Amino acid sequence: MSDATRAATPRHIREIDRFDLETDVVVIGFGSAGACAATEAAGAGAETVILERGWRGGGTSAESTGQIYMGGGTPLQKACGFEDTPDEMHKYLVASCGPGADEAKIRLYSDRSVEHYHWLTGHGVPFDMGFVDYQVSTMPEPGKSLSYTGSERAWPYREIAVPAPRGHTVQNASGEVMMQRLMQAAQDAGATVQNGTQSETLVIDDDGRVAGVVARVDEREQLVRARRGVVITTGGFVHNHDMMRWYAPDLLRCGRAIAAEGGDDGAGIRMGIGAGGAAIRMDAACIVLGFAYGNRKNIHGILVNTRGQRYVNEDVYQSNHGEIALKKQDGQVYLIVDDSIYEPVPTGMDEEIFTYNVAAVANTGEELERELGMPENSLSHTLAVYNEHAARGEDPLFHKERCWLRALDKPPLAAIDLRVDNAPYSLFTLGGLRTQPTGEVLDTDGEVVAGLWAAGRSASGIPAQGYNSGLSLADCTFSGRMAGISASGADG
Repeated sequence: MSDATRAATPRHIREIDRFDLETDVVVIGFGSAGACAATEAAGAGAETVILERGWRGGGTSAESTGQIYMGGGTPLQKACGFEDTPDEMHKYLVASCGPGADEAKIRLYSDRSVEHYHWLTGHGVPFDMGFVDYQVSTMPEPGKSLSYTGSERAWPYREIAVPAPRGHTVQNASGEVMMQRLMQAAQDAGATVQNGTQSETLVIDDDGRVAGVVARVDEREQLVRARRGVVITTGGFVHNHDMMRWYAPDLLRCGRAIAAEGGDDGAGIRMGIGAGGAAIRMDAACIVLGFAYGNRKNIHGILVNTRGQRYVNEDVYQSNHGEIALKKQDGQVYLIVDDSIYEPVPTGMDEEIFTYNVAAVANTGEELERELGMPENSLSHTLAVYNEHAARGEDPLFHKERCWLRALDKPPLAAIDLRVDNAPYSLFTLGGLRTQPTGEVLDTDGEVVAGLWAAGRSASGIPAQGYNSGLSLADCTFSGRMAGISASGADG
């Protein structure tokens, strides 16, 4: 085991002569989870200090599109004419965030999602009151912030819960704007920010309670006493290749990490483990195969494996596709389209990230399967069966929504190369410290590690395994709030 995967051994308080700084609550990390934790802790009257490694806060959240998954009947949903309830949101998230999704966390968030919307807007996070056409895009347009960002309309989810769009994207798709508002909210609430501070490990007392942080500032050790507790909000571990090899080696096949440079290195998770916390679901990740990002027409095509077989309904969301393709098809898949669908480069998209190579072009399914080296009559049979039913608006095998069904009968046919070595699979980790819905870190026996909380991607949260776009920022901001509230009321 390398140092990069090893638990960060805590410092015992008996080894410390004096602390350089004392406060009630220490928040490690100033991304969206940390900002929300600090806002709530300071707002509840707890003296709060944020230790941020970078020269300023923001982290991965500031580099995002600012998409937040909220529902249950938010003002934006109602303004766009959509009905939603906490129960329908809960049913959908339990189905889509599993297997084994944390129902208590989902229940709490579903019940309080409307309140969370008001909390965010109350702190200046802006949304535009408009809806984006599902068949055109899942990303916002000028004046439109609401969109479908999951598999709500896809089978089997549409039979489990009434579909509703829950993607609330910050005005101008700006995670930077969101973070400016949230960082200002923390400081307005009274939290103190200390930038350029590398937190290294935790301090524990004679009872095993977390009592502070050992940090480093300009190569000088700084000891920080936390009278009520410490909240870890340092992100995931996608940039720690040793941890990735240790916990999720198959994910190293993906080519692009979705995380701010220099962050998401697992430091906070290792600190939590060192203090007795349990890390769970460390092989879980959001794996994005965005073949329809920028060109929704691609959903009219069919996804096949190297045996020429369909394996999924193409209208499930892009993170479903990444996980299914990588983990169930060994990352060896193609998208088959005809001439009415194909576009070489999606309009307005980053060519490096969203351009896919064409593996083969042919006029018939038989020719295409030969070009791809597939078994004889495999892809051609798949196409014949699909086209026959699609012409009638049916998909008896995978139940793709009718609006996406169209016979692929306008040659030439193209096989877009979505094999993992040739296509952009993007990811970030979802596993982390085991926590209660209110953020307390738990050990392997399910007991609370006294004085320690975690939120955001440092914890295993609402997206325990499956993912819907916008759910990470939703989980970070909400779990940060819950941890901050809880930590502020901890016994001293």
